[in-house]
Amino acid sequence: MSEESIIDELFAALNVVVLERLEYDSFKLIGTAPIWFVQFYGDTDLQQQLMPGHKFPVLDNFLIDAEAFWQKHQSGRIKSGLWTETDLSGQEFYLEASAVCLNEKKILLIASNYKEHQFLLQKARENSLNYYNLLKEIQKKEVLIHCIVHDLAGQLTGIKYCFELLSLQNLNSKAQEYLNIGKKQCQKQETLIREILDAFAAEIEILEGVGNDPQQAPDALACVLEVVNALSPVFFLNQIDLRLQIDVDKTKEWKVVGEKSRLERTITNLVENAYRHSPPNSAVTIGIAEEGDFMTIAVDDMGSGIEPEIATTLFQKFSQGKNRPGRIGLGLYFCRITVEQWGGSIGYKTNSQGGAQFWFRLPKVL
Repeated sequence: MSEESIIDELFAALNVVVLERLEYDSFKLIGTAPIWFVQFYGDTDLQQQLMPGHKFPVLDNFLIDAEAFWQKHQSGRIKSGLWTETDLSGQEFYLEASAVCLNEKKILLIASNYKEHQFLLQKARENSLNYYNLLKEIQKKEVLIHCIVHDLAGQLTGIKYCFELLSLQNLNSKAQEYLNIGKKQCQKQETLIREILDAFAAEIEILEGVGNDPQQAPDALACVLEVVNALSPVFFLNQIDLRLQIDVDKTKEWKVVGEKSRLERTITNLVENAYRHSPPNSAVTIGIAEEGDFMTIAVDDMGSGIEPEIATTLFQKFSQGKNRPGRIGLGLYFCRITVEQWGGSIGYKTNSQGGAQFWFRLPKVL
């Protein structure tokens, strides 16, 4: 067998068609055609001049670039990129064309990447199965966590009722002091349970692809006012002023991508975070502003600012600052995964006059 015949057989075995450019946009087949190519043309047609652009319309544009490449007698090759074709039997092929110059001949190579396509499909199936199994395992753990949290909440309710009954008794000052301590600890436990449920519920919604209905998009200003009204009494009792920034336009719509209850939960988490860091006789200010295609909500406090050692992990799960007994660091994490699910971003900065500003940005609903 001659060297030329060996090369022809090699190209055929590699599922590569070798065509030589003739005049008038026609080509002739060089060597042996792979089986897949015969299924498109037939044995008789392969003996004649070929017009590959007629069988494979994708080549029409590529051959323009290939002609310019051949005219310059450039080295190397240019590629068309992958495309798909279906033969008469319905079988799909992934093809890619290349233009090369060989001894002043204009050569067009068309390769079938069927095996590579099958490999990619197999890997995709394996990845899909792995993802499904991982998702099922996560869901099992989530159910277990929710059962544990539910049991904790039930026991806590019983303890609270006992404290309420005790408060009706004629207690001395020391006993009343201990009772108040117990009530405060119950409140802290309730907060922890709510944070756990909020964070894991948000994760499950993201895994399940919970979307947002534009027709029910929340008004960011209305959500801010709801939070201010709900938390103002607590702030007042602790001599902290909770207020809306004075230059906010209350006459316009502040529609954003999101869901009302989770948006209010996000704002509440940031405001409660500011409350915990605010000294008496200070203020927490909520601002809302329009920035191009986004709305930004910012919460400013006059506290001690952010501890440098936790600054880079503020929005991670279980991140918390110093001296935060009874907290597990899920509030800011919930805010981050919620805002990012809606296509927004979240962050913080140190105010020039002390304290911190926590902000998040959400797309507007036009």
